[in-house]
Amino acid sequence: MIKTYYYNYEDDSMYHDVDLHNCDQLLENPNSLLWIDLYECSAEELHYIGKLFDFHPLALEDCLQQSPRAKLDKYDDYYFFVFHALRYFEDAKEEDEITSIELDVFMGQNYLVTIHPVALSAVGKIARISLRETEVMNRNPEYLMYRIIDNIVDDCFPIIERLGERIDDLEDNIFLSRGQEITEEILALKRTVILLRKVLIPQRRIFSNINGHYSFFVNEENRPYYLDLVDNLDNILDTANTYRDLVNSSTETYYSIINGRTSEIITVLTMISIIMMPLTVITGFFGMNVPLPGADNPHYLWFISLSMIAVALGMVGFFRYRKWI
Repeated sequence: MIKTYYYNYEDDSMYHDVDLHNCDQLLENPNSLLWIDLYECSAEELHYIGKLFDFHPLALEDCLQQSPRAKLDKYDDYYFFVFHALRYFEDAKEEDEITSIELDVFMGQNYLVTIHPVALSAVGKIARISLRETEVMNRNPEYLMYRIIDNIVDDCFPIIERLGERIDDLEDNIFLSRGQEITEEILALKRTVILLRKVLIPQRRIFSNINGHYSFFVNEENRPYYLDLVDNLDNILDTANTYRDLVNSSTETYYSIINGRTSEIITVLTMISIIMMPLTVITGFFGMNVPLPGADNPHYLWFISLSMIAVALGMVGFFRYRKWI
């Protein structure tokens, strides 16, 4: 599906679903801005847009494939970006709790092309604003891209906040309960934090050195916005690093508690086994099918029972004296 949004600088107005066959006329004025948004698009629609703007085949190939990391490629008259948005479903299966959705962006002098496999809320918010007013598109494509990426970053803050709550609950529960649920929660949190860092670290590198040799040129009027974007990314990544350390610490604490409980259980079972060993010897000795002295005594059973109790109590007292139990 192809959606188009066009800001006409001459009459300061917005147009939607414009005819792309007149693309050259739309881009004649360098102060106008054309935004083309493609989602759930076919390869034919993508190549149609690529032919329209003469995009490099390698860039179009990247759009058709899933790129694992964010990146920036500079071509003669446009930039090609690969970003990733996060989608968080806590109630989903663990392997699908958090997923990344690729967003490919072509940015030229007065146009922006965004490509994503499914509808993105970060893009949808800007599209809805553009349907009503010229606030976003009356500047330049740099600012339009900033607003989209800023929404992607803002969507990470609720995820970070929820992860903090889950880690707090985990720290409380590891002392109260044990079992498969705690282990599954630890693994789910680790996967979520790892994917969060895997997505955001490369994106931060793109914006951390704007106007530098390995980045892209940003007009002076837009620099404060991108610097603020870097600050938000830094805050999220710092928090993610803290959460990673907390989860690792909780994991070590949890397994230490499990090992301690296991040691206690093994100690108790060992004590029981050791106490039972002499009792087994006594019952085995007096249970032999041969005549034994005193076997005819009517109190024979009580003597044996009292001796077994005395041995057991003596061993328990010895263990307590040595502070083994």
